[in-house]
Amino acid sequence: MASKIISGVLILITVYLNVKHGWGGVMNKMNPEETKMLADLGIGSTMTKVIGILSLAVAVMTLVPQTFFAGNLLNAGLILCIMALALKTDNIKTALIEIPFLAMPLVMIYLGHPFSTK
Repeated sequence: MASKIISGVLILITVYLNVKHGWGGVMNKMNPEETKMLADLGIGSTMTKVIGILSLAVAVMTLVPQTFFAGNLLNAGLILCIMALALKTDNIKTALIEIPFLAMPLVMIYLGHPFSTK
């Protein structure tokens, strides 16, 4: 029972963060720190929109039990790509900041969807 509650809370946090960042990326309404971080990583406006669309897709996929695994896998892949770009540009601080966000989808995969019948 506790794992279902923890999984539900993690889903809500993940959906909120992905909608917030995804919508900001698609609509070019990110805060200046986010814009600077992406520019420092070499991510332009077109790629920011692509990442935004993928983040919105992750938010929807995470809510549905049938696409829960794929959504979390996509989320982990996006975070891992950002970490790799940060390390490529010697931005260790950004890579380290992303570690808890990488752990979230992996823990969610382990716990499973709270409404899953399996």
